[in-house]
Amino acid sequence: MVIVTLQRDKCIGCNYCVEMDPVHFQMSKKDGKSVLIHSKDAKGFYTLKSNNHAIVESFELAAKACPVKIITVKET
Repeated sequence: MVIVTLQRDKCIGCNYCVEMDPVHFQMSKKDGKSVLIHSKDAKGFYTLKSNNHAIVESFELAAKACPVKIITVKET
């Protein structure tokens, strides 16, 4: 299981996550912040769970590129 979390409230809208992983991230036209596609919101933490371990590398690139470190990637 791969668990990816985005703490959207702290996003500064730099767009690096979208550049690293455009399949899973996009920028909101409403507020200019990152959106983790197909995630579920729980009090400002947007979480995506997947059994596809092939996505880990692209998420890790996005997490490393984020200047405010609001993306976490865990494998179980």
